[in-house]
Amino acid sequence: MWSELTKAIAQINIPADWVGIRAVKDTSYNRHFRDGIPQSNGKSSTTGAMLEVMVNGCIGYGATNSLQLQDLQAAAEKAYKQALAASEWWIYPFNAVRERPKVVGQYTSPFLEPLDALTPREISDLLVRICQTLKVSDQIVQTTVVASTSERETWFVSSNGSEVYQNFMFFSTHYGATAQDGAIVQQRTNNGWQANCYQGGLELFQEPDLWQRVQQIGEQAVELLTAEECPTTRTNLVLAPDQMMLQIHESVGHPVEIDRILGDERNYAGGSFVSKSDFGSLAYGSPAMNITFDPTVLGEFASYGFDDTGAVATREYLIKEGVLLRGLGSLESQARAGVPGVACARASSWNRPAIDRMANLNLEPGEASFEEIIAGIEHGVYMESNRSWSIDDRRYKFQFGCEYAKLIENGKLTKTLRNPNYRATTPEFWHNLVKVGNSSTWEMYGTPFCGKGEPNQAISVGHGSPTCVFANVEVFGGGG
Repeated sequence: MWSELTKAIAQINIPADWVGIRAVKDTSYNRHFRDGIPQSNGKSSTTGAMLEVMVNGCIGYGATNSLQLQDLQAAAEKAYKQALAASEWWIYPFNAVRERPKVVGQYTSPFLEPLDALTPREISDLLVRICQTLKVSDQIVQTTVVASTSERETWFVSSNGSEVYQNFMFFSTHYGATAQDGAIVQQRTNNGWQANCYQGGLELFQEPDLWQRVQQIGEQAVELLTAEECPTTRTNLVLAPDQMMLQIHESVGHPVEIDRILGDERNYAGGSFVSKSDFGSLAYGSPAMNITFDPTVLGEFASYGFDDTGAVATREYLIKEGVLLRGLGSLESQARAGVPGVACARASSWNRPAIDRMANLNLEPGEASFEEIIAGIEHGVYMESNRSWSIDDRRYKFQFGCEYAKLIENGKLTKTLRNPNYRATTPEFWHNLVKVGNSSTWEMYGTPFCGKGEPNQAISVGHGSPTCVFANVEVFGGGG
């Protein structure tokens, strides 16, 4: 691949200020079983390249599924014409030295066992066994399990000498059980819908506590059938890391995307309550709030060495001690907005341009153990695993529902509660963050389905968080 791309970047003949080629090869497998019966078992593979061309301060794009020189040349010519036509109305003059600097390097996902370490039959047998183990009683009316793997290689070369190679191995699983007793239906999953997403090999499949966890999920689904409804009250809310994942994603990640703040996403995904002038001064939350953008975390779902324009990935504080410092913005968005950002220009495939995206967005741990967190609460509700969510197009008002909850009374977890929900506004909620768990409570999850852009791009993101306590939050039942 390198020889074809380096040859092409040297021979593409257009009068552009800068040319880049990002080639992608992606092979994915997806297996889905319901009640032990296969629903899908498929493989998909795609290869192609995106040509970026800078002309008179504007960038044009042209994609092709062929890596032959003549086809890359044709895509480059298309991108050139697009950039040239747009240059009469540019909103910001880009510069190759600043927005597309030369970079050389490589990145490979960590793994112990390759993704083909098990035969298709061995994987199918494991998925059937998970379905069987989930069915702990006749009250379990449906079981489901999904396993997805993907290997992606990317190559990036440019006319100013960039050469970047990255090899990613993605692995995600999901399993859950639905229980029913008359009109009461409850679902319990392993940390929410397909949240167990990581970079690595098949060693991630058979974790030491896998069968204990599968059994527990089935038992908790049945337990919820006779649980009390979550009370309607204002109280202390304790969120597990698998719910904090979505809380961080929706009420921190999307609002601080610089392209949303600039208005680029307003037509499709909405805007943000954050403005450009807020960076460096806005008290986003309490002093206990420390959010990092960190694509360097080993094994987290959206780790990488370089973004899709070649910018070097580094760990950066977005929010430190509650104050908003920088946004999720690529080199292009940083230049346009005059706001500090991160290496986050990412594309879902070879036929999409890179735009501002979340990667690994993590809440840094504090000092308290889980036992200390619970012991310090006289009354509250502890919630796990997202079930539903709703947030407005400015990422200001939100309402989230969880699968499983426990009442906290006098420093102890007591009754199981079903249909737990909570709601707040983003600033109020994060200012009510009063305690953050230590590293022993910190867990990382992810999702392959973060959607954004027109045409749409579903992309992988990762989120790590400790257990957290929020004071004076409105919680309520219903929705089950």
